[in-house]
Amino acid sequence: MTPDEIAAILAKPYAQALLNGNEPARLAYTAVDGDPRAIPIGFWTEGSQIVMATTSKSAKVAALRKNPRVALTIDTGAFPPKVLLIRGAAEVELVQGVPEGYLHAGHKVMTDEQYPGWEAGVKSLYAEMVVITVTPTWVKLLDFETTIPKAVEDLLREKSAG
Repeated sequence: MTPDEIAAILAKPYAQALLNGNEPARLAYTAVDGDPRAIPIGFWTEGSQIVMATTSKSAKVAALRKNPRVALTIDTGAFPPKVLLIRGAAEVELVQGVPEGYLHAGHKVMTDEQYPGWEAGVKSLYAEMVVITVTPTWVKLLDFETTIPKAVEDLLREKSAG
């Protein structure tokens, strides 16, 4: 996909709702042992990039340094489902302190009353973090109103044709 095609999909209202909502992303990657992993993780966006942060000793950091190819899913549990699928390459960068985006991502999933204590705890825990930045190379939005999985689309076409 071209960057313009990716940007157009990410700009759609349902995609924006998912990117700015409080649901975690599900990050899929290949672990160092070669087996697949999928984990929920908080995230924020910077332009068309999806950004996460974690401890420098995280197993996913070592895995992403070895193989940066990832897939992300951000979805809702409501019906009809809204699903944003993203594939791309992850870059990892060690940074000092706690990134502002990490604090913002955390705030999305808690109350204003909970946030100050959590923020203080995070800032006292992390002297450094690894920022994981995913640059999408492919995206798909499934809203089950205007877009559906291709296999379902093909099945509907077959049924209507004959």
